[in-house]
Amino acid sequence: MNRITEILEQSLGISPENQTKILYSVIILVVLGAIRFAVLKIVWRYTEDPKSRYTWKRSVSFTIGFLTIILIGSVWIRAIGQFGAFLGIFTAGLAIALKDPLTNIAGWMFILARKPFVVGDRIQIGEHAGDVIDLRLFQFTLLEIGNWVQADQSTGRIIHIPNAVIFTQAQSNYSAGFQFIWNEIPVLVTFESNWKSAKEILQQIANDHAESLSADAERKIIEASKKYMIFYQYLTPIVYTSVLDSGILLTMRYICDARKRRSTEHEIWEDVLEVFARHKDIEFAYPTQRFYTRPAEKDDSPL
Repeated sequence: MNRITEILEQSLGISPENQTKILYSVIILVVLGAIRFAVLKIVWRYTEDPKSRYTWKRSVSFTIGFLTIILIGSVWIRAIGQFGAFLGIFTAGLAIALKDPLTNIAGWMFILARKPFVVGDRIQIGEHAGDVIDLRLFQFTLLEIGNWVQADQSTGRIIHIPNAVIFTQAQSNYSAGFQFIWNEIPVLVTFESNWKSAKEILQQIANDHAESLSADAERKIIEASKKYMIFYQYLTPIVYTSVLDSGILLTMRYICDARKRRSTEHEIWEDVLEVFARHKDIEFAYPTQRFYTRPAEKDDSPL
């Protein structure tokens, strides 16, 4: 062992003290790496839930990383102390040169501490919307929804967004606190239609699809009000009436799950089409043009 120490000192110029510190650092890395591997192997064996696996993987990785910094830092702390002045100047220059990465790290710490969103939440930040599928030191990742796809459906694209944007752009969370959203479906009927009957039909359809959600939403609001100032006087479905140039607009407003907006629209529209087809006094309106002609005047002049 002494022979190896002498060879390293002569060939690489590494003092015996620093060789010992390097050895301890390697041992720390190997031991902590083995612990991480063992813990994740146990988790993978006893759970198949993707969200639980992800949570364990991220938690173990953060913990092991933190311990690695602390333990290796304690090994080299005396050596670091000898270069305190140099490190101070170096750190100041590094902070200026790495402004954006450091801001991303600050954003990551803010996300972990304040939890404006967590993995699994559906959010919109700036022009991007999607489901949060990963949180990392410099960026978070969304599985995109919307864009060219209608009704908040997934596009299949993955978007990586720097953590720093949470300090400069507003964030909308579809899931945190109150997991329901209000959705509206406009139905336009002609002026000649029996609009009162149409309104009653739409109200019944909305009740059939969303009334059961209202009770659940009311319980969720009570829970959310402990953290946020959320208050709704009415949660039951309702149909509003208004008049447009081309007909009478009946707007169905109802509560739905944030991830089921398209499926509920699909089911409601199928019911509307089926029921309206059985009522001859109700017709859908669409932009039209009407032309009126006056009858030709009779010519009474003598021949």
